[in-house]
Order: sequence, then structure tokens, then C-alpha cells
Amino acid sequence: MSVDVASVEPAEGLGSELRRVLDNIRSGDVGSLPVVVGLILITIFFQSKNDNFLTAGNFNNLIVQMAGVTLIAMGVVFVLLIGEIDLSIGFLSGVAGVIVAKLQIPDGSWQVNGIVAILVAVAVGAAIGVFQGSFVALIGVPSFVVTLAGLLAFQGVVQKVIGEQGVIVIEDKWINDMANYFFSDRAGWILAALASAFYAVTTLARIVGRRRAGVPIGNLVLPALRIVAFTAVAFFVVSVTNRDRGFPFAGLLIVILLVFWTYVATRTTFGRHVYAVGGNAEAARRAGINVARIRLIVFGISGGMAALGGVVFASRLNSVDLNAGGGTILLDAIAAAVIGGTSLFGGRGRVVAALLGALVIQALPTASASSATARRRSSSSRAPSFWLRSHSTRSRAAGSPSPGADSFSYRGEGHEPGGKGCRCHGCEPRHRRRRCPLAACAGRQGGPRLAQR
Repeated sequence: MSVDVASVEPAEGLGSELRRVLDNIRSGDVGSLPVVVGLILITIFFQSKNDNFLTAGNFNNLIVQMAGVTLIAMGVVFVLLIGEIDLSIGFLSGVAGVIVAKLQIPDGSWQVNGIVAILVAVAVGAAIGVFQGSFVALIGVPSFVVTLAGLLAFQGVVQKVIGEQGVIVIEDKWINDMANYFFSDRAGWILAALASAFYAVTTLARIVGRRRAGVPIGNLVLPALRIVAFTAVAFFVVSVTNRDRGFPFAGLLIVILLVFWTYVATRTTFGRHVYAVGGNAEAARRAGINVARIRLIVFGISGGMAALGGVVFASRLNSVDLNAGGGTILLDAIAAAVIGGTSLFGGRGRVVAALLGALVIQALPTASASSATARRRSSSSRAPSFWLRSHSTRSRAAGSPSPGADSFSYRGEGHEPGGKGCRCHGCEPRHRRRRCPLAACAGRQGGPRLAQR
């Protein structure tokens, strides 16, 4: 007589799920909760300071600008899971950018199709990662030393290849579309529907698999709520991006690779071995896991993802220069993985940590940039203080009207007709019917009217 285990186990309710979460928090296993709370607080704070922070244009810019760091951070997560570090990812991404830039130069001896150039760059990055990993896995050199040497070497490669040219402009459409292509409104809705259907199918398949295996499936309300929440988020994101240029291809690339690497880390034998090596390498070796092979593959993943991130950076700028891979790319990628909840000591973390951490890191400069833009727009709509100090008295003395603080907007001083400070040509739209008030200008009171834009 067979017994249905699922029917014997009591169904878990929302209360038990909440108690489990609270128990994890008390034990210190907070997961991604702090970064989620931080994102909410950052959003509320900057939106209260600047109404432009949650606009569609700023949201699209955030997705595109965080794409490169997010892709690199996904590879960093795997390296951190085995308890190692990779300091070469920054300039390795720069090397990949230089590779695609060189391979797409028109009429060049190495010119290939843009897609082929991208694949070559990613393959070279993965090969470099495996090469560095061989020193760690086979010889036993600390990863910090090996990858630090790689950082210095790849920085020299970028400087040597670009040389006195300084900048290599990327003209290939396929490469530039990596960060500059936006889907149409209809395509965005289709992508949201497909993503929601895929999540629902995989969730139901997991429930069916557990049922067949006789494993308790718990309360079905929770999976249903997750499906509804995911669908709502997907359609909300598309609705916001469609108000601007549409959903960016860089965002789709992030989602696809996030799903793929999450599956690899949580649903494959290789992924379980990665966590085992990070938890205790010696115990994993005694259990029959080939620790050296796991380390080689992980460093290959890190190199390949760094190269792909470098291609996205080059695509966003439509060029590469001597600083390719420099700046804060290395720090941002590692910080994104750690802030998202990945442990520096190995054995704990998720791939989604790269996405959450990159959101926090990129939200701050994006908010600052949007605030600066809002201030510039606000100041350009009012008369600057130098006009009130210098020109009002002079204009009244010449018999011309003295405008109020909200009547005219000038960008510089000067009194030459049509010169710096004269707004006869290029006046603000609401002033296009007025005459230039500068006393020494041919367009002043009694002169020709202001030219319309």
C-alpha cells in the first residue's frame, strides 16, 4: 500500500513562511534583504529630491549603464563562490573591447562581421581566464597574485595596441547595438509576455516534479503569488521603458544570462560542486570532486563574462580608448557581487546578487547625474544673476526696458550684435516675439525683432 507523502506533510501557510524568514534573519542569514531595502530607500530619497529620478528616460539609462558591470559581476560571483578573487577583470574587459574594435575596422586586414568579432572577444577572454586559473588550480599560486599580475599585463596590452592613435571608433552596427538598440513597443510587450510565461511554466514544472518525487510541495498560494508578482514587474518595466525609447537589448541580455547562470549554479552538478569547493575544498576533494577542474572552469567563466562586459562598455561609447577597462570597473564589479550578498569567503551567494548590487552601485551616480541635469535646466529657464547685476542699469540708461528675472535667459556677457550674450538668434521659445534688451545690440528696442528658432 503506497502512501502519498505530500498528503501526510502538513501544508505550509504564509505564517510558517514568514516565521522561516524571521528565523533566518535572527541567525544572520539575511540574504539579499539588506540590498533590497537599500534600493527602496535610495529610490525614495532621490525621488523626493528630484522628480526626474523615476522618469522613463532615466530608467532606460540606468539599465544600459549598469549592463557592463552586471555582466562582469556575474562572473565574479562564481569566483567568489569558490573562495578566490579575480583582479584582472577590469582590464581584461578593456582587452575584449580593443579586440572587437580592431576586428571591425573597415578595410582592415582583420575585418570580420560584428557578431564574429564579439564571439572572438568572448572566447579570448575565457581562454585568458583559464590560463590564469591554471596557475591557481595546478601550481597553487594565490589567485590574488596571479590576477594582479594579469591586471598590470592587460593594462599594458591596451596601451600598446591602441598606442598613439588614442581612440578607435566602432562603426559596426552589430557591436554598437549591444548597448544602443531598443525594442519597439510591441516587441517589448511580447518579451514581457514570454518572460512571464517562461517563469510560470518553470515554476509549475518544479511543483509537478516535487509531487512526482513524493516531496511535500507546501502551500500553492506562495508560487501563485510569485508568478503574479513576476508578471506585474515584467509588464511594469516594459510599460516604463516604452514611454522613452523602448526596452533596451542590454536589459534582455542581462535577463537571459541571469537565468542561464542561475540554472547552472543551482540546477546542475557543476553548480553543486562549485558550492562544495567554496565551502570546504579539502572535503570536496575527498568526496571525489575534481577541484582543479572546477577552478579552471570558474576562472574561464569569469574571463568570458568580463570580455562580454567589455564589449558592452565599448558599444555604449561607440569606441575604445587608452582608459578602456580602467576607472572603477574592477571595484564596481566586485562590490556589486559582495553588496548583493555573495560571501568573500566562498560557499555562499547567488547569481542574482550581481544584478542587485549593480543596481545599488549604478543608482547613485545616475541619480546624481539626473539631479545635475535638472539643476542645469532650471537655471537655464531664469535670467542669470550677472544680467540682473550688470545689464539692468545699462539697459534702463539706454532707454530700453529692463526685463524681470523671468523674462530673458542669457548664456554669457557681451554686447556685440548677434554675439555672446545676445539672444536675437536662439532665444527661448517663450521669448521669440520680443526684442533683445541689450542696449548695444542691433536687436534692442526699436531694432529688428528676435529671430524665431
